[in-house]
Amino acid sequence: MSKPSPLQITNLNPDANIGASAWLVGLDGYRILLDAGTHPRRDGNASLPLFEQVRDEPVDAIAISHCHFDHVGALPVALRYFSHARVMMTDHSYFIVERVLHNSVNVMTRQRQELGIREYPLYTHEEVDDYASVFQGMPYRREVEWAHKRGRLPAPTLEFFDAGHALGSAGVLVKSGKHSLFYSGDVCFHDQSILRAAQFKDVRADTLILETTRGAHQVPPGFSRQAELERLSSAIKGVLDRKGCVLVPAFGLGRTQEILAALALLMQAGKLRKQQVYIGGLGRIFTEIYDLLAQRTNRNHPDLLLTRALDLTVLSSKDLAGLSLGSGRIFVLTAGMMSEHTASHELTQRLAGDKRHGIFFVGYADPASPGGRLLASQPGETFHFSDEAGELTRRCQVEHFDLTAHANRDDLLDFVTQMSPKVVILGHGDTAAREWIAGQLRERHPRLQVHCPGPGETVLA
Repeated sequence: MSKPSPLQITNLNPDANIGASAWLVGLDGYRILLDAGTHPRRDGNASLPLFEQVRDEPVDAIAISHCHFDHVGALPVALRYFSHARVMMTDHSYFIVERVLHNSVNVMTRQRQELGIREYPLYTHEEVDDYASVFQGMPYRREVEWAHKRGRLPAPTLEFFDAGHALGSAGVLVKSGKHSLFYSGDVCFHDQSILRAAQFKDVRADTLILETTRGAHQVPPGFSRQAELERLSSAIKGVLDRKGCVLVPAFGLGRTQEILAALALLMQAGKLRKQQVYIGGLGRIFTEIYDLLAQRTNRNHPDLLLTRALDLTVLSSKDLAGLSLGSGRIFVLTAGMMSEHTASHELTQRLAGDKRHGIFFVGYADPASPGGRLLASQPGETFHFSDEAGELTRRCQVEHFDLTAHANRDDLLDFVTQMSPKVVILGHGDTAAREWIAGQLRERHPRLQVHCPGPGETVLA
């Protein structure tokens, strides 16, 4: 019997750290692209995956793990390179993806005008509308073919598994002949306020592509998510009691809805007084979709509809400029890292210098971002916030709460042990994160092949 051809996995992320997620997988003469993201800290063409390197490789399908920009933001560009590819995602992501891509066009158009980035927009609204006709949504746990059969082998298949990270997020199981590969995407192995933990328990594959976002983060002894939520509740109440305002900068998809759910539950329990909550327009859109799909999602509190449980008000930049900040308000605003020209960036400039106010981070903030620089600052310190705003003096309360939507590192190791693959390929993490996970895997599983491919590198499995 002839030996099966090698499984080929190419890392198309242009950065050695977290960046534009994209993996080209070749098996039995078929090719599938897993994700097509944009790099959150790069601009223009430099933010794209390394599509040029594989432009001559025919791609049968593109599978999207979830609709965060670093996983889906380059999808229209990918379809220029691979125009015959099917695009497959969960049916929940199907509700979201066009809104995400149209918002990306709006952001890029604004950045072209404000920052002079001539390459923007990387695609247009018309292209998004044209490409949307090839998008296909499907349920979790349904095995489907993703390419037409060629030769004697059965057609290759894929299956989505609930990843528990954000609405519609999935791990992707790919099979062809004797090859099997599982791509974790971004995964969360613990319950959040809304979404329940990933459902990966019965996944089996010979090769695993695994995210390592929190590989360098050690969870403190005795830590619990519930205790962290109680700490957040106490901090918010403290700010409101002194007539200050609370800003929670959060990504529009996932983080915003998780924080809104936490606020709704705290208000229902009488731990916070009921009051208006200000959110961004994109956050409102995704919140309505969370409500729409509440009964079709593996979630806690399926009857908790955020748009009914909370008094939500969409806040525009124009509204923000004239809004009084003296009566105790709560803001959950899009742009978790406080990027320039966003509402959270503008509001921070008004809050930072007043000790009554509080700015509370609930997710990752890149150290090089405005949010990261604020988080690293000390009380009373004057620091460079951004090129647009210049320097700020921090007098407000700044805290970080560990309410991550990513798996903790010990849970990732346990998943590898449970799944028992022959090959593990590590990505979506900084160098320290990947090295820690790799070292632990090699120590615990000496026979396991562990790879950390750099930008453009190919692993044969």
